[in-house]
Amino acid sequence: MLRRLQLSLLACSALSVAALAVQASAQEAASGETATVLPRVAIKGERVTAPKGSATDTPLATETTTRELADKQITNLEDLGRVAEPGVNVNKTTGSVNIRGLEGNRVLSTIDGIPVPYFNDPTRSATGGVDTFSFSSLSAVDVMRGADSSRAGAGALGGVIAYRTLEPEDLIGEGRDWGALAKTTYDSSDRSWEGSAAIAKRIENTSILFQGSYRKGHERKTAGDVGGYSTTRTEANPSDYDQHNLLFKLRQQLEGGHTIGLTAERYRKDRDTDMKTSQSTTGNYRPGDYIGHKDNERDRVSLDYKFESESDDSLFDNAWASLYFMRTRTADGYTGYRTTSVIGPIGRVNDNEERTFGLIGAAQREAEIGGFNNRFTFGFDLATSTIEQYSSGYDNCGPKPSSGSYTGALAACNFLHTNQADTPKVDTQRVGLYVDDDIALGGSGVRLTPGVRFDWVKHDPKMTEAFASNASNPSLPDGFEDAGLSPKLRAAYDVAPQVELFAQWSMAFRAPTAGELYSSYGATGTYLRLGNADLESETSNGVELGANLGDEAFGGRVNLFYNRYRNFIDVRSLSSAEALALGYALSDYGNNITQYRNIARAEIYGVELSAHRTFDNGIRLGGGLVASLGKNLDNDKYLKSVAPVKAVASIGYDTEHWGVGLDFTAVAASRNQNDVDISTVAGQTSYFRTPGYGLTDLVAWWEPEQVKGLRINAGIYNLFDKKYYDYTTVRDNAASQARAFYSEPGRSFKISLTQRF
Repeated sequence: MLRRLQLSLLACSALSVAALAVQASAQEAASGETATVLPRVAIKGERVTAPKGSATDTPLATETTTRELADKQITNLEDLGRVAEPGVNVNKTTGSVNIRGLEGNRVLSTIDGIPVPYFNDPTRSATGGVDTFSFSSLSAVDVMRGADSSRAGAGALGGVIAYRTLEPEDLIGEGRDWGALAKTTYDSSDRSWEGSAAIAKRIENTSILFQGSYRKGHERKTAGDVGGYSTTRTEANPSDYDQHNLLFKLRQQLEGGHTIGLTAERYRKDRDTDMKTSQSTTGNYRPGDYIGHKDNERDRVSLDYKFESESDDSLFDNAWASLYFMRTRTADGYTGYRTTSVIGPIGRVNDNEERTFGLIGAAQREAEIGGFNNRFTFGFDLATSTIEQYSSGYDNCGPKPSSGSYTGALAACNFLHTNQADTPKVDTQRVGLYVDDDIALGGSGVRLTPGVRFDWVKHDPKMTEAFASNASNPSLPDGFEDAGLSPKLRAAYDVAPQVELFAQWSMAFRAPTAGELYSSYGATGTYLRLGNADLESETSNGVELGANLGDEAFGGRVNLFYNRYRNFIDVRSLSSAEALALGYALSDYGNNITQYRNIARAEIYGVELSAHRTFDNGIRLGGGLVASLGKNLDNDKYLKSVAPVKAVASIGYDTEHWGVGLDFTAVAASRNQNDVDISTVAGQTSYFRTPGYGLTDLVAWWEPEQVKGLRINAGIYNLFDKKYYDYTTVRDNAASQARAFYSEPGRSFKISLTQRF
């Protein structure tokens, strides 16, 4: 850690010297003939609505607006990455967002600026947590690709996806003091109905908003048509889910540009699945005897503050902050009845919960120094969390024999450890502080933005009765503490009006999670899964070159990026010597002990392109390309987490009251298995090589003149009923199941009706 801090401090010193030198040079030039000043314009991709100073208040970010969410009928994360944000992929197996080949805890998710935790229980494959919200409660989604270290905190190695919820002014129109909307949506891909409603009222300087939604659906269809049980089944397992979301906001405007408020949020989603692929007519689980359960919950209460200066005497020009409490929980389990191994009922629930108190915010101040305009941004992210995991359950195993192991017909009970914690209770504190300075170098059109962020993370494990009951008999591990200094330097040049060239270098930092550090699952005679309290934090070093072109009517973006990563945290099998060094005999655990290790040096590089044009006659065109490559530099093999090349194109025609469009998606085939870094765990070589595919979607909208405020959106997706596979989701799926089981839905349709009042 000391060496990393020394290098970061050296880089920060170099940035400061470079910035001062450029300022001095530019000032000398400015003292001569007056330069021609190019007008500053709002270019495509520039942040104009994201909270100032937030993680996505950067030209590297893009925004999907309320109108775009409606036009594309984006009701989930998969929809967002389909055409609107082609560089965003969703791993539906793990519930994580993938940006530039990184996912899980390496991509930061926020809601109204507040970080949302991602659960990855390494012992029982329980994952998720970042999708605990309803799209009906959102006003916009911002996506930042790559690391902008002076803004996004620990964990944002791959990027940031930031959700912004509705505010009262989103509903209250100009010249009115109230507004409301009601919306209903049907999606045939999972036969789901959703109803949502929101209402806002302003009374003098006080505004209030209520929003709620309820959604009920079933399994997401596949392109398979084989029913039945076990490995030959290609139809999706029957599933039912219920989802509801509540949002409340209170805003009070005060004199001097201050606004204070209260936000309360509640989200619940419960899913039950008849696991027919794990059942058979003659096996251990018979038809109807194995039901999977997954529950997601999130609650948030925050005191919010916003400030926009109304005078030149203010300490800051603008500021925002939220003092919040957030509780996130995911529960994965099953209930069933075993017929052949250990006859009788069985049930398991693996519960993960994180409770966080935090304070997050930023402030900006413009000042003229040395004849140049400087916009300083100061930000902070302070939080304390408690993380707990517990597995509860029941079965017919009975008390454990005095010998320590079950034998005979009960031998399977050795593998089904329950009523224990696989990870100790962990108290976590984190501190993030950042500052950057956007320096406009006179009338040259050049801007420099040096910045730096400091992150400190401390994990403090606590022994509990549940962890003491762990079958692997773990001792309480040591605590973890680390800090990282992440500098950046961005240079931009306005070549001409609506043409900006930029280059950015930045570093980033991610501390290991509690599960990666402290998990322990297994017992003698079976296998062992271990965390590693000696892990090093992951770091990245990246360069980005690009251009922002044009405006909302005609423009585009070009991004070239290269990122190098060190101390990647991954799981691998231990050798006999490595196990013995930890005090374990490999043979006592079936020669199967795995542990988290810092094993990989990796690189990911690629290109992202986008362009759009809207004509005066209503015709609109758009397109984009995302291509990335990633390699494990230890073995020169391609990283499995990097998605194949993807291209999108759109053509549409809009009038004042209706519009229609076609969206096209093309995805290349994934790489051959021999070229991919498949696994560092012995015996695990699962890899699903997906073929390339092309999709066509037809979408339309209509606002009838006869009904004021009514809008109807409809779409037919996968118009030509193509069988295809989503690489990010299926890449790790086992070959034992019929392949079509993992396919995406065939032709489907979605229709929504929105009434604004």
